[in-house]
Amino acid sequence: MKKIVVIGGGITGITAAYYLQKETRAKDLPIETLLIEASDHLGGKVQTYTENGYVIEKGPDSFLARKLSASRLAEEAGLKDQLVNNGTGKSYILIKDKLHSMPGGAIMGIPTKIAPFVKSGMFSPLGKLRAGGDFILPSSSIQGDQSLGQFFRRRFGNEVVDHLIEPLLSGIYAGDIDQMSLLATFPQFYEVEQKYRSLILGMKKSTPKPQPVKAQTSKKSKGMFLSLRSGLESLVHAIEAKLNPGTVLKSVAVEKVERKDGQYKLQLSSGEEITADGLVVCVPHKQTARIFSNYSFFEVFNHVPSTSVANVAIAFPESAVKNDIDGTGFIISRDSGYSMTAVTWTHKKWPHSAPKGKALLRCYVGRPGDEEIVGKSDEEIVQTVLKELNKTMNIDSNPELTVITRWKDSMPQYTVGHKQRMKEITDKMADELPGVFLAGASYEGLGVPDCIDQGEKAVSRVLEYLQ
Repeated sequence: MKKIVVIGGGITGITAAYYLQKETRAKDLPIETLLIEASDHLGGKVQTYTENGYVIEKGPDSFLARKLSASRLAEEAGLKDQLVNNGTGKSYILIKDKLHSMPGGAIMGIPTKIAPFVKSGMFSPLGKLRAGGDFILPSSSIQGDQSLGQFFRRRFGNEVVDHLIEPLLSGIYAGDIDQMSLLATFPQFYEVEQKYRSLILGMKKSTPKPQPVKAQTSKKSKGMFLSLRSGLESLVHAIEAKLNPGTVLKSVAVEKVERKDGQYKLQLSSGEEITADGLVVCVPHKQTARIFSNYSFFEVFNHVPSTSVANVAIAFPESAVKNDIDGTGFIISRDSGYSMTAVTWTHKKWPHSAPKGKALLRCYVGRPGDEEIVGKSDEEIVQTVLKELNKTMNIDSNPELTVITRWKDSMPQYTVGHKQRMKEITDKMADELPGVFLAGASYEGLGVPDCIDQGEKAVSRVLEYLQ
C-alpha cells in the first residue's frame, strides 16, 4: 500500500484528491490518499455567501465555458443542472469619470475592427495614430521573456495600453503589466506577432469568423462564462462528499517536509509526524518555500510577490439606482484616480444572484502598488466605494446589504521569467524530491479551470511515478 498526501484543500487540492481516489477505485490500485488542509474548510478562495435570496461569491464568480475541466468536474459532482451561463450585455471602460463602450471587435484589448476603434472617444487622435504603428512595426526581436507592458507599449503606444489593454489584462491577474510575464500569461500574443508581424492583422486572421446571418438563430447567444445557481462553493461541498470517509484532515497544517529513506516525513502542527510515498503540494508558493525550508531551490519563491485585493458586494433596491446603464459592468483605467479597479452589475450578469427587484453590485479594490485600501475598515471601504460609484450612477439610498471579502497576499504575480523559474524548480524537484509535484494558482495558471487542470495533471504524474 502506497500513501499519497495532498497538501492544501483549495480547488486544486480537492480536485487532485478526488481524481486520485477515483482512479484508485477504478483500477483497484494499492494507494491510500490523505488530504490535509490548514483551515477549517475546503475550497480555498472558492466561497459563497447566501442570505435572503442573494448568492454572493466571495472569491471567483465563474469560469470560462470553453475550458471544459471545470464543467466536467461539476457534472461528476452531480451539479449539471445547476450550471448556468452569464447574462450578456455591454461592457464599459471608465476613464477619468467617463464611461466608454468597449470598442467593437476588441479581443483582450487588441482592435480587430478599425472603424469602432477610430470612432471611440477613449483615445486622442495622436493615441490612435500611434496604435496604427502596429501595421508597420517589425515583430519583436527579443529572445526569451519580456513584460506584457513592454510588448504592448512597443506595438500600440502608451495611451491604448493604459486606457484599454492594461485594465483588461491586469484585472485578470490583479497584476502590474509592466512586471507581468508575457510568456507565462498570454504567450498566444507573442506567437501571433511572430507569425503575422502585426498583432491587429494576426488576431483578425486567427480569430474564427462569425456565423453568416442565415446560420444564426433568433435565440440569444450564450455568455462565455459558467457558474452554479447554488454558488461555486456548492461544487466544493459536492466533491468533498465524494471523498472517501476519513481521508480529509482539516485545521492541521504541514509544518515541514523532509525526504528520508526514500519516503517523506511530514511534521504536522498537531505534533504528529506522518509518512508518505508521494506528495501533491497545492499551497501558495511562499508556504511551499516554508514547508520545504531544507531545500534551497525553493528560496526563490520568497521573492515572488503576491497582491492583496478585496471585493465589496453591495445591494440596493433597483429603484435606488437612478442612473442605470445598459451593461454588465465596467473596468477602470489605472490613471483615473479610483480605488476601485472594476465593477460588475452582478444582478444582470448572474440573474440568480439577487432577488427580483434588487440591484447587486460587486466592486473590486486593490492593485499592485495601491493595496492600502484593503487594510482599511469595512466602513471606510464602503464609503470609498459608494463615493466612487456615485460618480457614474446616482444611488439615493444606503445599501441594504454589504459583504466585504479581503484576500491578503492572495494573487500570485507571474513576473518576467516565471516559466524559466518554474522549470528550474521542477527540474531540481525531479532530482532531489522525486514523487513531489506542485499544483495550484502560484504555478501554472490561477483561474478555476487552470487549477482543476493542474490537479488532474498532478494525479497523472503521481500514478506514473508510483508505477
